[in-house]
Amino acid sequence: MRILLIGEYSGLHNSLKKGLESLGHDVLIIGSGDGFKNYPVDIKIDHSFHSPILKKIKVGFYKLTSFDLGAFEIYLRGRFLSKKLKGFDVVQLINEFSIKSTPRLEIKFIKHLLKHNSKLFLLSTGIDYQCMRYMMDGKLRYSVMTPYLKDPSLKSLYKYQLQYLTDDFKKLHDFIYKNVQGVIATDMDYHIPLLGHKSYLGLIPNPIKTDVIEYIPMEISGKIKIFHGINTASVIRKGNDYFTEALKIIATKYGDKVEITYTHSLPYDEYIKVYDDCHILMDQIYSFDQGYNALEAMAKGKVVFTGAEQEWLDYYDVEEDTIVINALPDIDYLVQKLSWLIEHPEKIMEISKKARAFVEREHNYKDIAENYLAVWKSESRTSGH
Repeated sequence: MRILLIGEYSGLHNSLKKGLESLGHDVLIIGSGDGFKNYPVDIKIDHSFHSPILKKIKVGFYKLTSFDLGAFEIYLRGRFLSKKLKGFDVVQLINEFSIKSTPRLEIKFIKHLLKHNSKLFLLSTGIDYQCMRYMMDGKLRYSVMTPYLKDPSLKSLYKYQLQYLTDDFKKLHDFIYKNVQGVIATDMDYHIPLLGHKSYLGLIPNPIKTDVIEYIPMEISGKIKIFHGINTASVIRKGNDYFTEALKIIATKYGDKVEITYTHSLPYDEYIKVYDDCHILMDQIYSFDQGYNALEAMAKGKVVFTGAEQEWLDYYDVEEDTIVINALPDIDYLVQKLSWLIEHPEKIMEISKKARAFVEREHNYKDIAENYLAVWKSESRTSGH
């Protein structure tokens, strides 16, 4: 099969590509690389307004005309590739806003894909209209929108998320759902809002390159090393502030027993190396399941504080605190869990081994690629375009 993957925000499409290629398929990824993270893509479509001067020109032009030069350039770059984006058996969008132009231009871009390729699928990973509506209606116990729902004065920090509820993004959402073969969720945070939807094809876990990521045997001979990698643009949304406050208490309580490392907005390639010697990794608060960074850290054998809610425990039939530590927006709770691990280092060793085994069992990229192929091949309904 010839497969076109549009967009890359986490490493998901890269791992899926490797899995599909190992099974003999021809795969192409196009995308921007997602800013400072700089994920690898086969064909890069990004705007050129990154320098401070060009950024000011773009912002100034938008204020005067409401025309986004960067978004239009991304669309044009995609259209210039039109000959290369034809004849694929499957096209998959990383989410509803896959090339990050504008909703109107995304629809035009997708119309071209529909015209010249066989099947179109949508991933629900990251923010989209469906999960935003679900979160804003308060149907999850907590979510990335919880800080905003508690304090609307944070609105400026949520511009990107809230745009998905505008009329233009609703039109994009409706257009995609009308024309795709179906929608696939990548973890519980997107699975739950889609349950019962007629377009939903089910959950396929994130693919992890378990034969490439080496397990690092856990050794605790001195201080317990805790790593907290912060993306400065999403401190509130990821709940990093809870981790920071909890770690301050831990540093005071166990100063001679722990070594805490902080980093800020590292490119992906640097980020995945810099935490190699840590024992415990702080990932994110407001999630029910593990995202890509958490899973890669688990594959290395780190004890990760991340999403591991009851829905996830039930889905995978695992016990609490055996594979990851469920991170909650509660400083006292985080301090308690960290203290338990520091005072019982044998638990760190146990969780490390079980985390690796879990990722190998449930997230192996070749097995996940097989799951995608099965879904893609089984869905043959005529799209609405």
